[in-house]
Amino acid sequence: MTDGDYDYLIKLLALGDSGVGKTTFLYQYTENKFNPKFVTTVGIDFREKRLVHHVGSSNGKTGNPFRIHLQLWDTAGQERFRSLTTAFFRDAMGFLLVFDLTSQQSFLNVRNWISQLQANAYCENPDVVLIGNKADLSDQREVEEKEAKELADTFGIPYFETSAATGDGIDNSVLALLDLIMKRMEESVDKSQIPDSVNGNAGQKLDVADPNEKKCAC
Repeated sequence: MTDGDYDYLIKLLALGDSGVGKTTFLYQYTENKFNPKFVTTVGIDFREKRLVHHVGSSNGKTGNPFRIHLQLWDTAGQERFRSLTTAFFRDAMGFLLVFDLTSQQSFLNVRNWISQLQANAYCENPDVVLIGNKADLSDQREVEEKEAKELADTFGIPYFETSAATGDGIDNSVLALLDLIMKRMEESVDKSQIPDSVNGNAGQKLDVADPNEKKCAC
């Protein structure tokens, strides 16, 4: 795809505690490489990727194809940058909430991050996937898959375990988030195109929101 040759520009934001592997996760996703020498992100950074995504398929091979330009924003996890990073929450269309499977504290802080999302994202129920990173470090694991899944179920969000070192699970987690976003967009379009006859009077039009106004489908 050339510049401008895409159907949708979608902004995703990775968030979570410092050191959980957000930067290496995004680097592995965009470059298919692992760089263990990344330093702590200061403020916010971003990467880009182009892909053809097939809605409704975790393996990206079925459903309607869309050409996607992804902007992947990488946020600093330290508290001192919180006011800066939360300013980007409202512009993101989906969130990769990452914790470290070898750090129980980063897992306990997931609830705090979700509270931040509910307060600062485009709506109180944004599209999120929960990601347990560093799955390759099984001998250092502190968070069991069962308890992570239970937490994800509590908030009604998908859960994936990934490894930025090996690449395992990374593509699937991003594709799952894209599916949620695309489905929300389709639902928003459907709601704004209800036939007049549904209102019981073909001569009267339903009140339809300004299509340029940013609305949440939740």
